[in-house]
Amino acid sequence: MERSNHTVTEFILVGFTTDPVMQLVLFVVFLSVYSLTLVANATLMVLICNDSRLHTPMYFFIGNLSFLDLWYSSVYTPKILVTCISEDKSISFAGCVCQFFFSAGLAYSECYLLAAMAYDRYMAISKPLLYSQAMSLKLCAFLVASSYLGGFINSSIITKTTFALNFCSGNVIDDFFCDLPPLVKLACGRKDGYQTILYFLLASNVITPTVLILSSYLFIIATIMKIRSTQGRLKAFSTCSSHLVSVTLYYGSILYIYSRPRSSYSLDRDKIVSTFYTVVFPMLNPMIYSLRNKDVKEALNKLIK
Repeated sequence: MERSNHTVTEFILVGFTTDPVMQLVLFVVFLSVYSLTLVANATLMVLICNDSRLHTPMYFFIGNLSFLDLWYSSVYTPKILVTCISEDKSISFAGCVCQFFFSAGLAYSECYLLAAMAYDRYMAISKPLLYSQAMSLKLCAFLVASSYLGGFINSSIITKTTFALNFCSGNVIDDFFCDLPPLVKLACGRKDGYQTILYFLLASNVITPTVLILSSYLFIIATIMKIRSTQGRLKAFSTCSSHLVSVTLYYGSILYIYSRPRSSYSLDRDKIVSTFYTVVFPMLNPMIYSLRNKDVKEALNKLIK
């Protein structure tokens, strides 16, 4: 990738604070969260692979979501940990490009994957007798592969467009990773055209999956309302409650960061929101899908025994 500004060979990540004590505290916090993220997601993946009761389309998607979250967290957290304990806050131009590319690709892929999971829940509730046949392994694998393909194609576009900008305002990134808002702050010229591309990618990678998810849940609600017994309605709704919580948390933070106009960016406030969907959310996902799940709990007890 050609650089439009050849004077920028590296970027400086400001991080969260310059206070040495707070940096040490943050190091311990992020290390704990990252360790829990690795253990929780890896454990859930092992359970799904080993227990035959979990060899269903729903758990196939959950397992792939855990794999994506494990990878997603690893794009950010190791560099955050190094930044917290090292005096060297720099990241090379190539390193920033790679981090940006993989973070965008995985974020977009997760948007598509959550949309595929909404369709899976729609089929499970609306057509339970045909569910196993309709959601075949071939179709599930196609939906997962398409999620990654679509995510990384769009990531290639936004990465190339972003790093073609002229970073004339220095190389200090007021954030803990190479993200869109702080990079745009450093750029000058051609920002209007870039903003148009950004909104297009936001529409294709976030808004479109959101519409698909909302459509799926409208059909799900319509189906649930046809169930006569209250217990039957609650049971049907409980099968998609975890996915609904996951979608709300993830899409809410993504839309907050990237759907606002450039003039309303507040980097200090955005750091907190970015920390949630980049570091905390990958840790929460396996808990959301397993704490209230009887099958996962039984599979875990079986594995421990």
